[in-house]
Amino acid sequence: MNEQVRIPTATYRLQFNKNFTFRQAREIVTYLHHLGISDTYASPYFQAGAESLHGYDITDHNKFNAAIGSREDFEAWVAELHAHGMGQIADFVPNHMGINDPQNVWWQDVLENGPSSLYAPYFDIDWRPLKTDLHDKVLLPILGDQYGRVLERGEFRVRFDGGSFSLTYFDHVFPTAPGTYRYILELALENLAEFREEDFYAEFQSILTALEYLPRRTETDPERIKERAREKEIIKKR
Repeated sequence: MNEQVRIPTATYRLQFNKNFTFRQAREIVTYLHHLGISDTYASPYFQAGAESLHGYDITDHNKFNAAIGSREDFEAWVAELHAHGMGQIADFVPNHMGINDPQNVWWQDVLENGPSSLYAPYFDIDWRPLKTDLHDKVLLPILGDQYGRVLERGEFRVRFDGGSFSLTYFDHVFPTAPGTYRYILELALENLAEFREEDFYAEFQSILTALEYLPRRTETDPERIKERAREKEIIKKR
């Protein structure tokens, strides 16, 4: 409680990316110390979008950017700073994230589950805009042409991977709402009519039933949100 507050007297900014890593930062600590630098001011070094050079498009605040280095590399750099009586100022960007990279689990979950996403409260989203057609939805300006033309040209693709469906548009990958899986699966069910007596047919129907009773993506009751988060993952594993 009586520890004196550290006040930086001279800072030096480090721009971390694949071209300047924790190991390289460690190598210049002695040089910075001789310059009279008391603290380094580090750009964001958490996991960011692929090929990010600035680091502000963070996709996961709980992981170090693999392109910059490992936890061990980070700790070695910090230890070197401390050995020279130096500290660091970390710019960890708590108020925004990068959403163009599918590795952003929080954002992908919001796109998949809407207001019922476990992570929806972390984003400033107006779920009730003036245009009622956009209620409980997120409008993404990604299309290169009018929606109808894009659809007619077949530029949308539905992909199945890891037990879930996603919609792709060129390099963009978006999760589909689990409740809509049944529209795809029901098409396949028609082709399985001759296998009605098989166990897998009953399992297939059971999956459709589970999807039908899955809490809606507009649920805001905490318990129903937890139920949806749990059950949708169980369905994906079946």
